[in-house]
Amino acid sequence: MKAVYVAEPHSLEIREMPMPKPGEGEALVRVRAGGICGSDMHIYHGTNPLAKYPRIIGHEFSGEIESLGPGVQGFSIGDRVAVDPVTSCGTCYACSIGRPNVCENLEVFGVHRHGGFAEYVALPVKNLHKIPSSWSFEKGSLVEPFTIAANVLSRTECSGADRLLIMGAGPIGQVILQAARRLGTACAVADIVDVRLEKARRLGAEVTVNTKDDSLEEAMGKWTGGKGIPLIIDAVGIPDLFPVFLRMASPAGRIGLLGFSKAPSELVQLEVVKKELSIYGSRLNRNKFPEVISWFEDGSVEPELLVSHRYPFEKIREAMEFIQDNPSEVCKVILEF
Repeated sequence: MKAVYVAEPHSLEIREMPMPKPGEGEALVRVRAGGICGSDMHIYHGTNPLAKYPRIIGHEFSGEIESLGPGVQGFSIGDRVAVDPVTSCGTCYACSIGRPNVCENLEVFGVHRHGGFAEYVALPVKNLHKIPSSWSFEKGSLVEPFTIAANVLSRTECSGADRLLIMGAGPIGQVILQAARRLGTACAVADIVDVRLEKARRLGAEVTVNTKDDSLEEAMGKWTGGKGIPLIIDAVGIPDLFPVFLRMASPAGRIGLLGFSKAPSELVQLEVVKKELSIYGSRLNRNKFPEVISWFEDGSVEPELLVSHRYPFEKIREAMEFIQDNPSEVCKVILEF
């Protein structure tokens, strides 16, 4: 079979690999569609501090079951599935309190283990979630990005009574916006790309701010009447923005962080203590696939609106170069297998 193989940073090829065989409790999945994530780009460029090499990348993917390993129940050959890339030990402290997404022994398909940018992959069936046969595989591959939104909104206890500022109008910012709007949350979105901000307005953002042209703090002051923002979610991960978030947050405000830059941010303790702010990290998803699949089924979000381009998986290098060179044109790029 063919797979997208990153032997080391800056080395990407389509390589012939042995066909995997499903073991106990596993299924062989024929991959049909996969979304390119920023973390895939970072693994290729050597800027993802969590990745292990060599690696078959890809953690946003869907397909159909080709065969079943011993002991598998509840699945049949031909079932369409979306894949949760999070694996956990089940015994550490984080797992014991229901947070396997930050397991001490966490491994993610496409980052720590071989992932889904291959024609076939053998996976534990506990990571597979059935999707309707009427769905496209492309739609199935979009479940994972929406679980990122579901997780951070759950972590920060977002509600329809909130005002929410989303930093970043790329794919993750857009899925957070759609997920928050389904709650009735009033949203503002900030970015430096006008095309993305226009898309955010179409998705229901009340206010958009191009931070290259306008002061974010002034714009948010007008939006909140100077009262501060109850909820800020950072989908860009620029360390220098953190002090700005502390200033803009309202008393009893919450800040959700999704980026994982290793560079330090300045923390003004006075701002945190005097306002009694809550700061939440959010990583991957905590068993959010069933919830997001229900969103897709009831039509409360429109995942296909994310997709801007499609490529055959053999042209992944061309796709990545296009993503890098055309940030104003690109949202989610889907690889077709």
